[in-house]
Amino acid sequence: MNHIAPGARAGIYHYDEIDRRFVGERVEQFRKQVERRLAGELTEEEFKPIRLMNGLYLQLHAYMLRIAVPYGVMSAVQLRKLSEIGRKYDRGYGHFTTRQNLQYNWIKLEDTPAILNELADVDMHALQTSGNCVRNVTTDQFVGAAADEVVDGRVYAEILRQWTTLHPEFTYLPRKFKIAISGASSDRAAVRVHDVGLLARRNEAGEAGFTFYVGGGLGRSPFIGKLVREWVAEEDFVAYLEAILRVYNQYGRRDNIYKARIKILVHELGLDTFRQEVEEEFERLRGPKYRMAPEIVAEIRKHFAPPPFEELAERSDILERAKATDPAFANWVAVNVAEHRAPGYAIATISLKPPGGIPGDATCDQMDLIADLAERHSFGELRVSHVQNIVLAHVKQDELYDLWQQLDAAGLGTANAGLIGDIIACPGLDYCALANARSIPLAQAISARFADPIRQRTIGELGIKISGCINACGHHHIAAIGILGVDKKGTEFYQITVGGDPTLTTAIGDILGPAVTETEAVDAIEAIVEVYLANRTGEDERFVDTLKRVGHAPFKERIYAAD
Repeated sequence: MNHIAPGARAGIYHYDEIDRRFVGERVEQFRKQVERRLAGELTEEEFKPIRLMNGLYLQLHAYMLRIAVPYGVMSAVQLRKLSEIGRKYDRGYGHFTTRQNLQYNWIKLEDTPAILNELADVDMHALQTSGNCVRNVTTDQFVGAAADEVVDGRVYAEILRQWTTLHPEFTYLPRKFKIAISGASSDRAAVRVHDVGLLARRNEAGEAGFTFYVGGGLGRSPFIGKLVREWVAEEDFVAYLEAILRVYNQYGRRDNIYKARIKILVHELGLDTFRQEVEEEFERLRGPKYRMAPEIVAEIRKHFAPPPFEELAERSDILERAKATDPAFANWVAVNVAEHRAPGYAIATISLKPPGGIPGDATCDQMDLIADLAERHSFGELRVSHVQNIVLAHVKQDELYDLWQQLDAAGLGTANAGLIGDIIACPGLDYCALANARSIPLAQAISARFADPIRQRTIGELGIKISGCINACGHHHIAAIGILGVDKKGTEFYQITVGGDPTLTTAIGDILGPAVTETEAVDAIEAIVEVYLANRTGEDERFVDTLKRVGHAPFKERIYAAD
C-alpha cells in the first residue's frame, strides 16, 4: 500500500504505524475469506458474519459497503479517495448515512478487498460498521467549532473508537450497540435515542465529566434513554462504559432478536435494578487498570488542536455587502450558517437535499468539489452530520460568498438546513432487503412540493424523517413529522407521526391516524403545514409547540375529513 497522509492541517486523529498495520492485516484476512467465498469453500451462511464485521451487506440488487467515518470527521484527502472509489467501483456517487458513515450501494464482492486496501491507504476502513458490536461513535457535527461547546466530544469519541475496536469481550454482543456524545449546550447528536448517550459537561472546578443515558433507541420498540448517572468523572469514563457493556453482555437476550437491544434489558429489569448492576460492576472495575489517565487524554487531544485561526474582526463587512446585494446568498447564510467560537469565522452546512433530490446522496464530482473547498476554506477538514449533510466547520466569514457561489453552481447551495426540505430518509425499498416501502421517491416528492426557499423560511423549523420499515433507520420516531413505510397486502402505505423531538427534550412522535398512500402522503404533509400556519401564534412558534398547544384534532380533521 502506498500510504497518503490525510492532511496535516485537518483536525482529525492520525493513524500511527500500529493502526496502519492492524487495518492492513484485517484487509488481508478479509481478502482470503472473499477468495474462499468466491471459490465456493464458504456458504453464504458461513460468510455472512465475516462480511458483516467488515461492513459488507447483501441488499436487494447488489452488495452494499458501509465505510466508517469515525465521529463524522474526515479530511479532504479522504473524501477524494471516497470519490475515486465511487467512480471506480460503484456508479459515481456515495450515500451519507444517519450514523455519519458513507455507503456504496452497487459493489461487487470480488472488488471489496481492493476497495478496503485503497481505504487503508488514507487511514479509513469499514470495520464494525455492521454486526453485533459497538458501531461508529457519533457526535455533534459542529464539534470543535460551535460557540456553545463546553467539551470537545471528538477526544472521547476517538478514545472509544480505539477501546472498542475488536474488543475481545464486546465483539459479539447480544445486538448492535450505538453510542453518541454531545459536548455542547444544544444536543445536535440525538444522544437520548442511543444505546448509550453521553453529555460531556464541566463541573464548577472546570473538570470534564459525563452524564450517562442508557437504553434509548428507535426501531419497532422506541425508547428514550434513561438517566443512569448524573456525573462520571473523566478518569472513570471507560470504566463506567465497560461496566454498562458487561451488564448488557451478561443479561442481554440472545434468544429473540427483537428483544436483544439494551433498551429492552433496561425496560425489563427496571432502571433501578439495571443501575445497581452497573454500579456494582463499576466498583469492581474502578482502579488503576481502567483509570483513564490525564496524559492519555492529553495525547489524544493533541490531534484535535484548533487550526491556526487568524485574528479577525467579529463582523465581516465583505459578508454584509454580499448579503445586501444577493438575496439568495443572504437566505443561505441565514439558514445554513452557524455561529463559530472564533471571531470572524463561521460554520457552513452543505445541504445534500436539493429540491427533488435523494437525501444524503453526493456524486463523485460533488465530493471532489467539496474536498477542494474544504482545503481552500476549512483547513482541509469536513464533517458528515447525522442528518445526512456535510459541514465545513471553519470558514472565514469573508470567504462565505465565494464558497456559496461554487456550491450553488454544483447544485449544493440549497438553503434548507433544519427546514422542511432538509429531509432525512433511509434507502428504503429501492435498495434495502428489509424495507416494506420506498422512502426515496416520497422524500423527493415532498421536497419538490416545498422547494420554494421563501416558503420554507416562512414555515420555519420543521423536520421530516422517513423510514421504509419499522427498523427506523430514517429516525421517523423523533421527527416533528415522521413517516413510516408499511406494507398492506403488497401495497405501499405510509403512517404519519407528529410531535417527535431529537433534542434534549426528546420525544417520540404519536401516530396521527390511518396509513395513507404515497400520493396522499404528500398532500397530508401539505395539510399538516397549512393547519400549523393557520394556528400558530406567530412566526416564532415552532410546529412542535403549536401541536402541544392545539393537540392532534385539527390536523386529523383536515387530513381525514373525507373519510
